[in-house]
Amino acid sequence: MKIGILCFPTPGGSGVVATELGKELSRRGHEIHIISYEMPFRLGDPVNIHFHQVPLREYPLFPHPFLTIEITAKLVEVLDRYSLDIIHVHYALPNAISAVLAREIAGRVRIVTTVHGTDVTVWGKEPSLQPVIRYGLEQSDAVSAVSHDLKNEVYTSFGLEKTVQVIPNFVDTRVFSRLPDSPLRSQLAREGEKIILHVSNFRPVKRLQDLIAAFFRLQRSNPKTRLVLVGDGTERETAEKLVQDLGLASRVTFLGNRAELVQLYSAADLFVLPSEKESFGLSALEAMACSVPVVATETGGLPEVVEQGKTGLLVPVGDTEALSESMATLLGQPTLHAQMAARSREKAEKYSPENIVPRYEAFYQGVFSALGLQGSTGNPPG
Repeated sequence: MKIGILCFPTPGGSGVVATELGKELSRRGHEIHIISYEMPFRLGDPVNIHFHQVPLREYPLFPHPFLTIEITAKLVEVLDRYSLDIIHVHYALPNAISAVLAREIAGRVRIVTTVHGTDVTVWGKEPSLQPVIRYGLEQSDAVSAVSHDLKNEVYTSFGLEKTVQVIPNFVDTRVFSRLPDSPLRSQLAREGEKIILHVSNFRPVKRLQDLIAAFFRLQRSNPKTRLVLVGDGTERETAEKLVQDLGLASRVTFLGNRAELVQLYSAADLFVLPSEKESFGLSALEAMACSVPVVATETGGLPEVVEQGKTGLLVPVGDTEALSESMATLLGQPTLHAQMAARSREKAEKYSPENIVPRYEAFYQGVFSALGLQGSTGNPPG
């Protein structure tokens, strides 16, 4: 099939999954065209994937770029030149709207939309935006969600009439696998110290302040621990100030956005995700693939990924005491920690590309089958 993948280029989950999906589909023989306003964070430089950059033009009369229109224009250009079978839209707003407009202009192409989280749980709660998002989803030929919890949110928020299929995120377990001796461990901690890791885009929904407060409490009973924060975003300045105010500057490290995630996960003893809401929790899955137990909040799709008492521990949102106690439990019980580390890897293997990507191929083919058509390959893939 000729598949266009429309996504954001940033390190967030939707952009990561869209990029990795494109790479996997390309390996399976599909012609892949990735469309975004910047080179996606994890795309690299694959010779067998077409990248089409959306130009963000500045107009003196208007303070903001016409993102929706610019995306539409680039999609029309790609459709005219390459005759795509499918546009796979990641994130409903504005991408689904742009895809629908491009189809109106350029002619027949099938649109499938995957919702990832804040397009439903945040923007989808805005009354003025609900009709727009609902229109984009209804006009898509098929819709998927990355967790059962998010699927339910779609129905609750939009009253969608079409079926929403659940296809979870995946992790390349060939790449995300624990290194026996991460070169970063000695750089981040001294001998005998434990490393607690957090990776995110530092938005308010990630509740970094809860993690720092819980770590402050943990220090009383577990002084030989270090907190490593990977990522960047609007909450970084506030988090750095809180670390200073609590006297934790020597115990907390801010690394910014980093590419060597496997080395970082492999250096960690524990991964913590204290979010207000997570539709899936891709960073938790990546940690689990590297045999790192997870402490996370019991919210959204996280309980579908992190099994309570098996691959990690779940706590209520905002309960910093429970968060601290759960971290102390796993760090203080080596046998339990080892069991959860092994189970984490086993659970992550269920989310390998070999298990998930064929479900996307079947998802695409299902759109054509429902219309009595086939993709340009002439045969169902996989």
